Amino acid sequence: MEDIFVARVMSTSLHTVTPDTLVEDAAQLMLENGIGSVVVVDDDNQLEGILTTTDFVRIVSEQKPKDQTPVSKYMSTDVVTASAQDSVRDVADAMVERGFHHIPVVDNEEGAIGMVTTSDLAGYISRVQSPSPDE
Repeated sequence: MEDIFVARVMSTSLHTVTPDTLVEDAAQLMLENGIGSVVVVDDDNQLEGILTTTDFVRIVSEQKPKDQTPVSKYMSTDVVTASAQDSVRDVADAMVERGFHHIPVVDNEEGAIGMVTTSDLAGYISRVQSPSPDE
């Protein structure tokens, strides 16, 4: 299999903020665009950092005073799931089609048994061995 370069698979529609952008404004930008991160750049568009949804977990955790809002106010309830027997390709297709980064894996009897993430899929792809063209 020929090498596929990053330029062929990367997204070029970057959403950027500056270091002095308020986190509330960055969060709104991420929500409006359905994205999981914003790239932080200086006035010359040079990379300064990245702010991700994981960073927002820390922001909320460190918030003082603590917000007393239950998870049920914000959680998704129409959850797309997979079973342990589903093909990786089908799950990956569903994630791409819907813009998901996580799909819970459920069993009819045991309930929630796992999670497939984009990181899991990236790890899978990096381990896949393809036959040599000479074979």
